Amino acid sequence: MESGNDTDYLAMHDVDLLPLNAALDYGFPEEGPFHVASPELHPLYHYKTYVGGILLLTKKHYHMCNGMSNRFWGWGREDDEFYRRLRKAELQLFRPSGITTGYKTFLHIHDPAWRKRDQKRVAAQKQEQFKVDPDGGLTNLQYQVESRQDLTISSAPCTIINVKLDCDQGQTPWCLLS
Repeated sequence: MESGNDTDYLAMHDVDLLPLNAALDYGFPEEGPFHVASPELHPLYHYKTYVGGILLLTKKHYHMCNGMSNRFWGWGREDDEFYRRLRKAELQLFRPSGITTGYKTFLHIHDPAWRKRDQKRVAAQKQEQFKVDPDGGLTNLQYQVESRQDLTISSAPCTIINVKLDCDQGQTPWCLLS
């Protein structure tokens, strides 16, 4: 929503998944959505419908999916719902080939003891992963930009945008869990 015309594709990248193989391709996903952290490479998640960890897709493809659901708060499950959005948009998913490091391709550093809020599960939220949210996404996203920081990483200009997401307790009563 904030990138305007300055961005041609998105990298949806879990902050707790660190790539260890320089051969991983983060380039423009020309053929379609490209799942860098495929089940054959991810150290923890190995099911064929997994699209979390690191997913690259064009802004056009992201818009075709209406972005991500607004019904997920905390950690987990949103990627499973997004897989259903990709299918509904009839987008073909591509994954790496020729990577020989297997489950040692990434370092996964998520510590459940550190972020206990992320481990809370609400039955209704858990069920959301099994269906496509027909209403939520880019079309009804509500947020406020709290700050922006421009910086350069390896000669590439970057902007860090901190946002506060609005919580609609009528749609997602679990968004205010503390």
